[in-house]
Amino acid sequence: MKTSDFYYELDESLIAQTPLERRDASRLLVYDRRTGETAHKVFTDIIQYLKKDDVLVINDTKVLPARLFGVKRGTQRSVELLLLHRLSLTRWEVILRPGRKLRPGDSVVFSDSLCAVIEKKKEDGVTEVSFSFDGVFEQILDALGEMPLPPYIHEKLEDKSRYQTVYAREQGSAAAPTAGLHFTPELLKQIENMGVNVARLTLHVGLGTFRPVKAENVEDHIMHSEYYCVPEETAAAVNAARPRGGRIVAVGTTSVRTLESTADKNGVIHAGSGWTDIFIKPGYRFKAVDALLTNFHLPESTLIMLVSAFAGRERTLALYNEAVRLRYRFFSFGDAMLLL
Repeated sequence: MKTSDFYYELDESLIAQTPLERRDASRLLVYDRRTGETAHKVFTDIIQYLKKDDVLVINDTKVLPARLFGVKRGTQRSVELLLLHRLSLTRWEVILRPGRKLRPGDSVVFSDSLCAVIEKKKEDGVTEVSFSFDGVFEQILDALGEMPLPPYIHEKLEDKSRYQTVYAREQGSAAAPTAGLHFTPELLKQIENMGVNVARLTLHVGLGTFRPVKAENVEDHIMHSEYYCVPEETAAAVNAARPRGGRIVAVGTTSVRTLESTADKNGVIHAGSGWTDIFIKPGYRFKAVDALLTNFHLPESTLIMLVSAFAGRERTLALYNEAVRLRYRFFSFGDAMLLL
């Protein structure tokens, strides 16, 4: 398979720059894999496609205000730092810009209460740094940090909470699980009242989100590991659903990757935590997921490859082209697609 097999044309004007005023006002493209039927709805219509005994699996990761701006100590050179993964109380893996002009031992000052020393440069542009701070790190980060919006979003985000799901609680992501941004507390309550079990897991979105597929052949692409946690109650809920006739409906590609990483060959989910670098692409046999709610993803990305594995590459590209024709909104703040 070639990476170019997952390319589609997208008018830049369709890239959503800001969230809608109402989270659940997005459009929803619904595709039934069994019948081949397509429907165009609004997001609140998702309740028409859920039923009693289904399990809606959500990723409750919380995005860090992970983008910090400072200067190299002793100069006026601007530095941007993106937090990726915490190694200890003071040490982090980060991405630095401009990384080439910073060396181990250099210090970056962000404020009177926060600075970082470059410790070690690693592969793929990742750098280990050690922070020193006066106060509580999380409070300083909340005051100084900005949300790590993807590079295709050029508008400033006025409200940080709009790049968080309403159910976010486990802090640690460098990007939002965007399929979940459409839910409101009221809509989730309505879904639960239907007899749908809303089950939580955690996958902290990391470096892979920021890395395009550069390999010509899909098989040559290397995924980066991301931390996940599946609670006992979530594993129990998912494992009990199918015997009752329920379906496992994954909210977002992050939930899919977590479920498939923790499922055995019989589709049984095992609770626990760890790291996954699973790469789901066409030819993959799904063990744990029956339906997928997802946003529209970048051309040639690992995310559109995952969707193509679930719905078929040709059908996925046809759905994307239809969404382009009907002027759906794309990417993080865009519209959604439900694959049944």
